[in-house]
Amino acid sequence: MKKIATIAISLCVLHSVSAQDFHFSQSDQMPLLINPAAAGVFDGWERIGINHRTQWVNTGTQFLSTSIAADANLWKSTRRNTAHAGVGVLFFNDIGGDSKFGNQLGALSISGILPAGRTSTISAGIQGGFGQRKADLSGVSFLNQWDGNEFNETILSGEQNVLSSFTYADASAGLFYVYKGRSGTFARNREFKFKLGVSGYHLNSPKLKYINGSTDRLSRKFVAHASIIGDIPDSKFAMDGSVLQFIQGGHYETLLGLRVRYRFEDGTKITGMNQNAYAGFGLQMRVKDAIIPSLLLDWGGFKFVLSYDVTISELRRAYSGGSIEFSLTYVNKHHALFKTRKRRM
Repeated sequence: MKKIATIAISLCVLHSVSAQDFHFSQSDQMPLLINPAAAGVFDGWERIGINHRTQWVNTGTQFLSTSIAADANLWKSTRRNTAHAGVGVLFFNDIGGDSKFGNQLGALSISGILPAGRTSTISAGIQGGFGQRKADLSGVSFLNQWDGNEFNETILSGEQNVLSSFTYADASAGLFYVYKGRSGTFARNREFKFKLGVSGYHLNSPKLKYINGSTDRLSRKFVAHASIIGDIPDSKFAMDGSVLQFIQGGHYETLLGLRVRYRFEDGTKITGMNQNAYAGFGLQMRVKDAIIPSLLLDWGGFKFVLSYDVTISELRRAYSGGSIEFSLTYVNKHHALFKTRKRRM
């Protein structure tokens, strides 16, 4: 039965590629995947991160997704909140199932970041790149190859391996707003952040050419996201809350999250050379699909998050396992690598 479930999932993935995109549970750790305007919008100078997801770990086949992204600020002032630019690159690879269905993407993001008062910024960004899709049906078993006891590959299925590899241009855009409030004592600052963004992906609705004469297109995806991050006064704890809404081709996905962080090391307020260090636990919910506990370690500019999707939808009948995911991000907060070093005030 596990083999049957694996085949069913593989065929469903092939059938629905024109409808719904890939996703990560830790979407906040890969911001260029949810909003091109997020390029360069962070506290620091350069940022690089990697996400890796192994989906449906007990299905008998592998579904692997990996994303690598890097972005930086250009012409950002060390002393004032002035207009500047952000640039980022994103690479994504997804492969899985008996069909070896592959989805690759390389993209460049450019954003303009404008101050909106002393505590807020607004950014607009565009993203352009090229994607590739491929699949191979030679490793897929079909129901007419079931001999009563097992799938027999010597029985001819009558199916032809007619799927082709192809590339396509991809265009996306977004808007992003960030509010940063700050209050504090002589020892340290208490921070509060509110983020709100909207974006659209695959705006050119690229054509999918799996089969000659195909008229399928990759549906446009629209994303709305918001988050609140704040220290709890007179304590070593902080709270992060988030909500993401994805809409694509008639499909809807809602992701809710809440994380508690404990500060085990205080950053230096005057010099800024040492940063706050946190350990945390989070719980997310992909509505009507999964509960996702996670662990976090944020120390010295590095942030590591480990999560596991516990499926609660009807899909749990097809397989007994969930999905494991990890991310590692580094943010350079001390000085810009691509300009003359200046002492931060």
